[in-house]
Amino acid sequence: MTTSKLGDYLRARRDQVTPSDVGLPQDGRRRVPGLRREEVAMLARISVDYYLRLEQGRERRPSPQVLDALSDALLLDEDGRLHLYRIAGMAPSQRAEGGVERAGPELLTMAEMWDRTPALVLGRAYDVLAANTLGRAVFPHLRPGANVLLAMFLDPSVRQFYADWEYAAGNAVAGFRFLEGARPDDPRIQEVLRKATEGSREFARLWKRRDARGKSDAVKRLNHPEVGELALWMQTFDVRSAPGQQLIVYHAQEGTRTADALRLLGSLAATGSGRGGDVPRSP
Repeated sequence: MTTSKLGDYLRARRDQVTPSDVGLPQDGRRRVPGLRREEVAMLARISVDYYLRLEQGRERRPSPQVLDALSDALLLDEDGRLHLYRIAGMAPSQRAEGGVERAGPELLTMAEMWDRTPALVLGRAYDVLAANTLGRAVFPHLRPGANVLLAMFLDPSVRQFYADWEYAAGNAVAGFRFLEGARPDDPRIQEVLRKATEGSREFARLWKRRDARGKSDAVKRLNHPEVGELALWMQTFDVRSAPGQQLIVYHAQEGTRTADALRLLGSLAATGSGRGGDVPRSP
């Protein structure tokens, strides 16, 4: 049977939407975990035959109106909708890049001024390009040169580091698919994808879900080896001067145990007595 990225994505999304999610009656004789094809077609106001051709890869160029209707029917958020447009060939792919990625020196200088704010700079394939002093202290497994996705799935110690590893891992995979949709021919992205697929069954399982979303504001709950539990708010910014790079910034609410722990980690890192103190600032 013919297949396509578009068809695979539609099928995976359909499996994860229940009838009750979209206001349809739930009967007891369903053979699929989510919506039936005819239900998606009805919700999108297209013919069942046309939708079937989309899933089977026999129709690869749906109109923007059809993509919008499918986005609504499958309850896609804005990242999911953008990913749908990309794999349908309706949004420009970003160019594959060659050579070694580096974080800009001005960005590093600014990040080092944040003595209470951990910060990481990630490349187009989730490579850690740089981290400020506190970022290295908070995330000892994400030193410059590491890769977020490979560390998440191939480093056993990371399971204990994240208070909810399954949730964090799912977000990492969804974010990586979003990156891959933007640069499907990027050699570094494909290299990381190959290593993760070959090295982790859990990654392969989550990858098959075809979740696609960028990093967003969220709370990261960590079990730090030196200061214990941390609850950090995360915000993500695109680096306009280096397309594909992201600045990830974390902060803690004042007066909390996490804020006190960050001050302690910063002090340990500044004196070289913590785990992040002897790490160079950039790769």
